[in-house]
Amino acid sequence: MSAATQQFASELYALTEQLYPICRSITGEGVRQTLRHIAKYIPLKIHEVPTGTRVFDWEVPKEWNIRSAFIRDSRGRIVVDFKDHNLHVVNYSVPFRGRLKLEELRPHLHSIPEHPDWIPYRTTYYRPDWGFCLPHRLLEQLAEDEYEVVVDTSLENGSLTYGECFLPGASASEVLFSCHVCHPSLANDNLSGIAVATFLAQQLGRRPARYYSYRFLFLPGTIGSIAWLSLNRDHVRFIRHGLVLTCLGDSAPLTYKRSRRGNAEIDRAATHLMTHRGLAHRVREFTPYGYDERQYCSPGFNLPVGCLMRSVHGEFPEYHTSADNLQFIHAEQLADALQFCLDLVHVLEHNAAYRNTQPYGEPQLGKRGLYRSTGGPRIDEENLALLWVLNLSDGEHRLLDIAGRAGIPFHVIHQAAEKLRAAGLLELVALPDQALEPA
Repeated sequence: MSAATQQFASELYALTEQLYPICRSITGEGVRQTLRHIAKYIPLKIHEVPTGTRVFDWEVPKEWNIRSAFIRDSRGRIVVDFKDHNLHVVNYSVPFRGRLKLEELRPHLHSIPEHPDWIPYRTTYYRPDWGFCLPHRLLEQLAEDEYEVVVDTSLENGSLTYGECFLPGASASEVLFSCHVCHPSLANDNLSGIAVATFLAQQLGRRPARYYSYRFLFLPGTIGSIAWLSLNRDHVRFIRHGLVLTCLGDSAPLTYKRSRRGNAEIDRAATHLMTHRGLAHRVREFTPYGYDERQYCSPGFNLPVGCLMRSVHGEFPEYHTSADNLQFIHAEQLADALQFCLDLVHVLEHNAAYRNTQPYGEPQLGKRGLYRSTGGPRIDEENLALLWVLNLSDGEHRLLDIAGRAGIPFHVIHQAAEKLRAAGLLELVALPDQALEPA
């Protein structure tokens, strides 16, 4: 790992550490606190959508906040306490105070028998209820007793909060990056995506020239993306490519889930990069279940939005449990995911189309200093890239098309195109977001 990547790794992990203790939900102060912290790194506009706002078939719910919650036995001993871990309370629990016998309390207690030392993460967003989550080992130790139960929460008219960072480029066409900010103390399934998105926005913001405009959304899952789409229905036509970021810190290889379109440019670019990294990877087809890509890819929008992750939601035992903690993620994996995103941006920014200015026969490259003068038994990749770019630059192929057909990494094809263009052998036909003209 290079020194620069090592620094990124340290900073990415530090951000997850800082955000880990915050109790987040789909609304409330936890989300605002998280967004205020992200705003220390990037220019972030914070939006508030009032309770009751209709967003397509949904309605923005009441705002939820929590002050404290505990279960205390008859001897005055607190056996479960929100202060110890914010997963102990079922997210969005309604307020409750009372004394209950164990058999009355049990329906409100959640555990994972197969992992007796882990705390599950449970929610009750759209069904008024309350509950506690605890290790199964502790649940089995609870005595027949009368327990004092306090859930000091509020569900009141307020708003849904989300953050938006917009980085204008030379083109009005946009690349969208989205992550969810609604999970409490889950390092991989929440904070890893937030950290990578934050530092990606930071790095792109420092670039003096960007072709595309970039929009970063930090949203509560499902209801947040639905609200954004509803409020920006006329704007989505500018989104040319998109990626949802999540679960990027664990030890699994990178996984790319295709958009609903299946063969959008973002799908082909991500798959190409995966193939040429020389590392284990997985590419999955689109399914209408997962993260917010299913909202962006809903049939009314059908945006070209894929999803980048490592372990897949619901397919690793730590998912939605207290085992998804800071020890479960790795700084190097976060940095590797960030580098992949930067490489992906490079492909999208430079996927132009060219036309060979000397298409009749092969132009003499040696006299232009582009080709080795001594022949040999095999041609090297850089020289082969020159020939591929010349041959397929007919105004009908973009550089990614050429890289895919040649089986050569995009950055090598792009370098070849730059050399050929400087030598006057290529002319630009279409910028990355411009349509190719029919032959």
